[in-house]
Amino acid sequence: MSGAQRRPHVGRVVALSAVVYAIWLFAAAAPADNEPARESAIGRRVTDVSLPRVGGDAASLGSLAGPRLTVLAFLSAECPMSNAYLESLHATATELHERGVRVVVINPNRQENDEQVARHATEFGVKLPVLRDPNLAVADAVGAKVTPEVFVLDADRVVRYRGRIDDQYLSRLKRREQVTRNDLREAIDELLAGKPVTRPETEALGCPIARPVAKSKNALAGVTFNRDVMKILQDRCQNCHRPGQAAPFSLMNYQQAVKWAADIERVTSEHVMPPWKPVAGFGSFRDEQRMTDAEIATVVAWIKAGMPEGAAGDLPAPRDFAADGWILGEPDLVLTMPGEFAVHGSGRDIIRHFVIPTDLSEDKWVTAVEFHAGNSRVAHHAIFFTDTSGSARRMDEADPQPGFGRGAFFVNNIGAWAVGSQPNPLPDGVGTRLPRGADVVLQMHYHPSGRPEKDRSSLGVYFAKKPVEKQLAGLPIFGMRFIWPEGEDRIKTTGKFVVPVDTHAVSVFPHMHTLGKEFKMTATRPDGSVENLIRIDDWDFNWQQFYFYKQPVPLPKGTVIELESYADNSPGNLSNPNSPPKTVTFGEQTTNEMCIGFIGCTVDDDSEFRELLPFRGRLRQRAAENRRP
Repeated sequence: MSGAQRRPHVGRVVALSAVVYAIWLFAAAAPADNEPARESAIGRRVTDVSLPRVGGDAASLGSLAGPRLTVLAFLSAECPMSNAYLESLHATATELHERGVRVVVINPNRQENDEQVARHATEFGVKLPVLRDPNLAVADAVGAKVTPEVFVLDADRVVRYRGRIDDQYLSRLKRREQVTRNDLREAIDELLAGKPVTRPETEALGCPIARPVAKSKNALAGVTFNRDVMKILQDRCQNCHRPGQAAPFSLMNYQQAVKWAADIERVTSEHVMPPWKPVAGFGSFRDEQRMTDAEIATVVAWIKAGMPEGAAGDLPAPRDFAADGWILGEPDLVLTMPGEFAVHGSGRDIIRHFVIPTDLSEDKWVTAVEFHAGNSRVAHHAIFFTDTSGSARRMDEADPQPGFGRGAFFVNNIGAWAVGSQPNPLPDGVGTRLPRGADVVLQMHYHPSGRPEKDRSSLGVYFAKKPVEKQLAGLPIFGMRFIWPEGEDRIKTTGKFVVPVDTHAVSVFPHMHTLGKEFKMTATRPDGSVENLIRIDDWDFNWQQFYFYKQPVPLPKGTVIELESYADNSPGNLSNPNSPPKTVTFGEQTTNEMCIGFIGCTVDDDSEFRELLPFRGRLRQRAAENRRP
């Protein structure tokens, strides 16, 4: 869930290089009050029932069963985890058809109507038979809890395996870098060989199958959805959790909130959502996304009371979201990707750089940028750089595909965008220089949606309308470590920088990769006073963002900025991209590692701005040298 958008803000959630996607960390939820307790389905015979079939007449399970085995795959049109497995389920059905195995899709979600399920099947090219189970006849019979969840039935319709398809996901919506066990396929192979299934039950991770609300509890409630909860969702969640956005599900109505109630209770109570990583009191930031204690208490009370809907007249008016227009008005310059880029339907995330000439005949001051994702189903975040060296063009020309994919170390950042972020004009008198003749490089991070997609995104650029007195500088403070040894679970990295001129910090952006665990930056001024710039104790590579201070932080000449971080390159780090772990070196790729703290700052005397540039150049050169074999 995203924080309330009280005013536009700079694209706050970004990542600087290839990331292991995973949008939104949702651990498997405990059963909600309206869900039956899980019982083992192994050995249970499934009754032959008839269900409505998408695109045809009703069909019975028996009529669709395989001669030897039948896989019942509980899927959802809304769940991205379901979509991620469509391709592999098709492959399983095709490969094993001649061996007597059939795959049947069952959609148990009453919130998804027939038209939506049929449209989803068409858009995603689902060739498998799809049955609707809105009354949960089959789901309750086998105890299905989430989508995706699979059940393997033998020729007598007796359940021999239930659970996940493979171990691709570490937790709900959070992927591991490598699949290490294909549970469904191993169970099928053992059964076809006449052997018992080695692991007949595994825990499926996915989107919850909503059960009916226990209406009898409604009278006990002091809070209702319409009067108390909907406004909280509007303020805190709907900026991301609405149709057309990249959040994995919508929270626009009562039915959707009930479906995700168990997750909402957990992630809000544990402050996982809305995503806000800085430790409270360690830096004073604007636009904090934390839910208040009162808001959390209201949501929990509503869930504990049985999720009463309340009176229709209490429902607040829907939020008015900008549709296709530019939030900041018509840009002075619109930069669009040269052509469409094809995003594969499944597999790893994609990091791609697209070079767009500006053709400017003179330098311009940029005071805001606004990004329009061409396809919000696959666009997760984007970062915008400028390049005057021509190196980006050369890399683009050397790559046969649109754009280029290999890592590129650009530090001339003019903005960023990610799910839920809004544009934010810089304060009057502050701007970022866009040199004449420069290229703008869009670094796009794509997350496969479960079907082949195409994207062509655009960037609106806004030039200063008033004189610019101070330019914004991006000052990188490097943690001076270039090797992360395998097996160690608390690898310390430090960095230090002495500020050469009087400056004011406007923002801070911590950056590490998947091995990172903790990050802290402090500033010690010449008078001995210490400023806590930022501290994150539960680093997550998928939730990186710019944090803007409520007031510019003075960093006089001679201030010592210190960085301290810890990383985990052991098998116990489930985000480790290598299994088993191996020694990792500094680099742009996700399988490399980094430790950088970016300070967005202005120089008090703008004539001294260039004093920062030689330092940045030396850092860039040193980093490049340490990446070489």
